[in-house]
Amino acid sequence: MADLDDDELLEALGVEVAPIKAGGRTPREERIIAGFEDILRFFDAHQRAPKHGEGRDIFERLYAVRLDQLRKLPEARALLAEMDRPGLLAEPSSTPADPDALDEDALLAALGVSSDPADPADITVLRHVRPLAERQAAEEIAERTPCEDFEKFQPLFERVERELKEGMRKAIPFKGEASVEQGNFFIVGGQFAYVAEKGEEFETSSRQPDARLRLIYGNGTESNLLMRSLQKALTQDGNGRRLSEPDAGPLFSTPAGPQFGDTAEADDIETGTIYVLRSLSTHPFVSEHRMLIHKIGVTGGKVATRIADAENQATYLLAPVDIVAEYTLHNLNRTRMENIFHRLFGAVQLDLTIEDRFGKPVKPQEWFFVPLQVIDEAVERIRDGSITQYEYEPRTAKLERAPTRN
Repeated sequence: MADLDDDELLEALGVEVAPIKAGGRTPREERIIAGFEDILRFFDAHQRAPKHGEGRDIFERLYAVRLDQLRKLPEARALLAEMDRPGLLAEPSSTPADPDALDEDALLAALGVSSDPADPADITVLRHVRPLAERQAAEEIAERTPCEDFEKFQPLFERVERELKEGMRKAIPFKGEASVEQGNFFIVGGQFAYVAEKGEEFETSSRQPDARLRLIYGNGTESNLLMRSLQKALTQDGNGRRLSEPDAGPLFSTPAGPQFGDTAEADDIETGTIYVLRSLSTHPFVSEHRMLIHKIGVTGGKVATRIADAENQATYLLAPVDIVAEYTLHNLNRTRMENIFHRLFGAVQLDLTIEDRFGKPVKPQEWFFVPLQVIDEAVERIRDGSITQYEYEPRTAKLERAPTRN
């Protein structure tokens, strides 16, 4: 039997041989297919056709224009029919198409974007345009860098952490478009974040307010990101929180003016005494710093009665104490008052462990390294209501005005 060539074998099997188009696809057809493959990739990623709109990614707008033109061309629909799994070309077009409109330069020009790489002065050259997803990812990460002046902000983070623990601040779930202002604290990505600066607000292309922020993180880094990126990060983070402003709470019954005085009024909620003690302990460390170590407390009874058994109580360092100051106050909440002193002097709290009378180690609370005159000033500022504007600076041993939060 004579050898048969391929065509003869196929014919003997009853298989019709389709003529091969001479020269394969034309460059124009290759360009149409390549352009439609971009559109299909967009559909696979977003499960929708690309759309027009100034607020959208430049590439999505390009694909939307390209798809419109392809829908208008019968030859394109025929060429791409097998590829068009989602049926993107099925939507009818109401205007005739110019076949040359599929040229990339024409499409870019329709979008107001230059494709000429030789024009470095043109800020809209496509080579400088990144896809939206890439831009958003970069913006949300916002490249954190070391904060060169973090020592200026570190006391703020220490203070806000204390205020949170003491109940003077609350961590509130962040809601969508909630405002972001200079001086605000947030918890984002498990870290404290402080808005140190907020630039001038502007409108985005979708007419939403935005602004550039300087955000300082509790780990000593910072970033300059957009307000809307921070809002988005806080919303997407299941644990994103805004920290409320410090609130001393209902310390006093009077809403304005001096908060309380040394004269009791008929409508007083509580009457209490702030007392300051100095230990007579022979412990070497206490003896060395005796004039600086003070216990600050608040009681509704007599101080002398409270300290009568001091030498047997670990809270008084198992030693007698001297009463060095007493301030009788009215219209106050004792627990909140104690929180104020912890907020002010928490950073200089005495870290000393002693054994109680049963031999168990204990760490007494409410003893602080702070001069008596500073405690006097703190009480006066509590009286006039200005205490929330001050913080204690251990390096200078003074009350200093806290950084302004606009």
